[in-house]
Amino acid sequence: MKGLKQVSLYGLGGLILSVLGLGLFSEGAMAQAAYGSYVGVGGSVGLQEGGGASGVVAIRYRLLEVPISLRTQVLAGNGIAVVPTISYDIPINWETDAYIGAGVAFTGNEDTPVGNTTSFVLQPGIDRTFSNSNLVVFGNAIIAFDAYEDSNRTGFSLQGGVGIQF
Repeated sequence: MKGLKQVSLYGLGGLILSVLGLGLFSEGAMAQAAYGSYVGVGGSVGLQEGGGASGVVAIRYRLLEVPISLRTQVLAGNGIAVVPTISYDIPINWETDAYIGAGVAFTGNEDTPVGNTTSFVLQPGIDRTFSNSNLVVFGNAIIAFDAYEDSNRTGFSLQGGVGIQF
């Protein structure tokens, strides 16, 4: 009987050490932001008077190790707007991440989908990559505050397109 208790105590001690070891040295499963920087092209539509439609070139440079990306969108139509932003990326699953960015819209004097003067912008969006491919689909909105010279209206545009990861 004494030998059985001793074996049981050793077995229980080994089980406790195993569980503690797994807890201390194993990594939890977490989704990671969609991997990869990309360059893409697509379309943009302004939802304010004079906004119209234009083409868009989108660039994302994802900083590794942190969920931050540097993004720039160039909207070209009747006028040209350059919209650089810094975004915080929120992983949804292994291939998709949502983001919220802040930056500045630089425009000329002509109407663009984000207004006709330099303005502060917020940029919510989503990126979706595809397994075994370098393709990415992107979509976002640009909300430009005080975006028109003649008034303090807000500019609002929607962009979408396809890109290639690098």
